[in-house]
Order: sequence, then C-alpha cells, then structure tokens
Amino acid sequence: MMALLLDSRLLLRKVKDLRCLTPRRNRVKQKWAVTRTKHPPTSLALQHFDATYSVQLGQLWPSVRAALLSERKYGALLNHFSHDAVLADLEAQGCRDFLSDTATETQPCSEQKPEVATEEESVSMKKCDSDSQRLRPLQLSPNIKCLVFPRGDITRFKPARPDMCGLLGYYLMDAASVLPCLALDVQGGHNVLDLCAAPGGKTLALLQSQAVGFLCINDASVSRMLRLRKVLHSYVPKPLLTDEKLRITSFDGTKWGEIERNTFDRVLVDVPCSTDRHSLMEDDNNIFSKSRTGERRKLPELQLELLLAGIEAACPGGEILYSTCTLSQIQNLGVVEQAVYLARENHGIQLQVVDLRPLTHMFRKTFHFAPDLPLGEMVIPHLAANFGPIYMCKLRRLT
Repeated sequence: MMALLLDSRLLLRKVKDLRCLTPRRNRVKQKWAVTRTKHPPTSLALQHFDATYSVQLGQLWPSVRAALLSERKYGALLNHFSHDAVLADLEAQGCRDFLSDTATETQPCSEQKPEVATEEESVSMKKCDSDSQRLRPLQLSPNIKCLVFPRGDITRFKPARPDMCGLLGYYLMDAASVLPCLALDVQGGHNVLDLCAAPGGKTLALLQSQAVGFLCINDASVSRMLRLRKVLHSYVPKPLLTDEKLRITSFDGTKWGEIERNTFDRVLVDVPCSTDRHSLMEDDNNIFSKSRTGERRKLPELQLELLLAGIEAACPGGEILYSTCTLSQIQNLGVVEQAVYLARENHGIQLQVVDLRPLTHMFRKTFHFAPDLPLGEMVIPHLAANFGPIYMCKLRRLT
C-alpha cells in the first residue's frame, strides 16, 4: 500500500499539466481576450499622466507619482448634528483638527499673485492696501472640524457608528476636499449653490459651517444624486432636509444660468474631471476606459460650461469657487482662463481672481501645495501627507 502511494505521488510530480488526463472533447481553453484586458484603464491613465505631468510638474512628478500610486490619507469631517462625542475618541487615537493647527504668520504683499481680470489682461497684479503691507489670515468657521492623523502616519480611521438617532459621527473624505469649502468663505445668511454636489462631502462641510442662509444642492447625474441623498440622510436630521432653506435638484448644471441668474452669494463649482487618483487605482468606472474616450476628451468643454453657468448664477459681488481633483493644467488653469475671457466677452461680466495664498499659508503644515501657480492653488500628493490632488480657484463678480 505504501509503495502504491509513493508511485502515485511520483506520477503527479511528473505530470505538469493534468489537462492531458482530460478527454480532448471536455477541455476548455481560456479566452484571454475576454478574461484579461490587454490595456487596462489604470495602465492607460498612468501612461497618459507620465507623458503629461512629467512635463507640467518637472522634478516634482516622480514624488507625486509615487504618492498617487500609494494609499491615500483621509480626514474625518466631524458631524455636529450627531449626538455622539467622537472628538475626544479621535484625539485619543492621535488625530488632530487641522483647521485648529494653522500657521498664522502673515506674508509680505510683494509676493502676491496676479489678481484682477481686466479688458487689457485676464489677470493683473493686486495692489497692497495702504494701511497694511501683509496678507491677513482668513476668518474660518469655528463649526467645521476635520481631524487627520499626523504627517507620515498612515493609520486608517475606523468606520463611523450611528448615534441614538441613526446619524453617523463623522464623514471620511480627502481632507484637502474641505479647503474649497473654506475658501468659499460662506457668511451668515448667504444663499449658496453647490452646482455639482455629489457624492456629498463638500455639501456636508458647507452644512457643518451653520452659516448658510439657503443652500441649493444640485447634480445632473441621477445615480450620483441617489448616493448624495443617502449621505445626507446618514448625517443630517430629517427636519433640516425638509426645511425651506434646503433645496435638492437634479438639473443640467450647464443650463443654470438660464434657470437662476444673478441669484447666489456663493457658488461652488466642483466639476467632473479625470479624477487622477481613482483613474490610477480602480478599473471600474474609469474615465480612461476605451469606451469613455469621447467623454474624457470633452471634459474641458463641460467644465467650462459649468463654470460659466456658475458665474451667471452668482449675483454681482458674489463669489465662485472652481475646483477639481486633477493635476491637469488643461482642466484647471485652462478652464479658468477661458471662463474669465468668455464671461467678459459674451456676458459682459467682469471677474476678479481672489488670492487664496492666505489659505495655503495657514495649512502648509498639513498639505503640500504646488509652487508658483499663475492662477489658483493646488494640493499635490506627497508620501508624508498623501492628500489631493485638489485644485481651486476663486472668482469674484465685480459690480
């Protein structure tokens, strides 16, 4: 019996492919063309970024590339509507509220960026105030709190738990995504439009400020809007969701100038983009899929239409915050420059580009910012602080 067992083991070692023991009529050949993509979207995205961003970012690209291909860091946006006291628990784990840990030193005015759009040039140098030669820090809402682990700490947050009312204590998101909401500078009683609101993180941050007089939440995608509604019901009390001060719509954002013109004090235009980090990490729903090539190529056109609609929706003196989660110069700087020009030429709207360097100066201990951008500011991923990318540019309608 032992000899038979040894012979069987020897036979199995010699047989490299057991398919030879299967009758030919019963063999199944793997269909490689179906089971494995020859060029997956993530590979196409990396090829595209290597060709584009190596030129755009120069020596910064290798470190940014390594961060994009690594696990991202998250922040925990505290939910003030929840009754759970999660702040102390998170702080006990070593987290800190990055909005409280700011650098408050002022900057010399001589370093300021171009600011005002005129007919002679899109952007001109802002003059220093006669009574102050330095940029003042922003006044941030004390109600918004977003906790992060220290630099270099890649600890993951635990999933938030519901309180007695079923509301979750915090929302996990890229902490850099809070910056556009801070830059929007919503003041008490402001009418605010979130033109491309899904999946809902920035909408929640705006609601946490408790300064919004009226908030219109819109997204053209029905499926994304369903996800946004689910997020709102998990974090916001039902009475507030049915309040007259909150409106949820699913209109084509590019047509908003025809729906409500000269209406809102603040407009957030967080446009669909190439979502660089997702494009490198996930093949599902990837904008670099060959079936979505046409959609990807039309992104700058869509972004421009959305930004122009947001500009029209803002009232004179109102402010518009344009943001993306891509490093692409075409989708960022290029779209803003075209929008400033077309708003003036086609709609007679004069715009001022607001300097966001006070914001970046305050949070330079938490995020890495791209140096020397001619328009706007951008958080770039870094292995020690792997947030972003987030681009933002703020425009003010002149009266």
